Parts: sequence; C-alpha cells; structure tokens
Amino acid sequence: MQTIEVTLRDGTVRPVQASPGLSVMELIRDAGIDELLALCGGSCSCATCHVFVDPQFVDRLPAMSRDEDDLLDSSSYRTARSRLSCQLPFTSGLDGLAVTVAPE
Repeated sequence: MQTIEVTLRDGTVRPVQASPGLSVMELIRDAGIDELLALCGGSCSCATCHVFVDPQFVDRLPAMSRDEDDLLDSSSYRTARSRLSCQLPFTSGLDGLAVTVAPE
C-alpha cells in the first residue's frame, strides 16, 4: 500500500494509506482528518482543502488551473508550495507525498 504523510496544524504527523484514482483531499478526508474541511467536496470552489506541499514533490504535481490559482489568492496563507488538495490526483508516482494542512 502506498502512503501520504499529512502534518496537522499542531505539528502531528499522520500517515495515510493511499490508492491511485482518488484526490489527495479524498484520501485525507477518508482517513478521518477533520482539519481539512473540504466544504465543497472537491469541486474547486472553496479553498478549505488548502495544503502546503513538501518541496521535493512540487515538481511532480499537475499544473495549477486558473480556478485553483484564483481561490488560493483569497488565502492569507498562500505560499509558493500552496495547492488545493482536491486538485491533486494521487498517482503511484506520489507515494510518500508529504503535505501540511494550511492554517484556517
């Protein structure tokens, strides 16, 4: 089984089992991590699934869409490593992906 590593806001690190075909947001949600609200359910319309991606994985991710970029612009916590986890399809090439849940 593949995994992703999720760092919570308090610094706790949670390993999450991952399967290709789901988004990173779905994997985190299905693991019962409530800090990642994902209010829109993955339709790229709320930015409540904002995460910071570990630098070693940034170049392995798909390009950011204009909608994702616009939503992240509304965050006070946006960084160069910010992504919406609903827009990150998990693939086998992302095994070990590390993300940190962004502040609310």
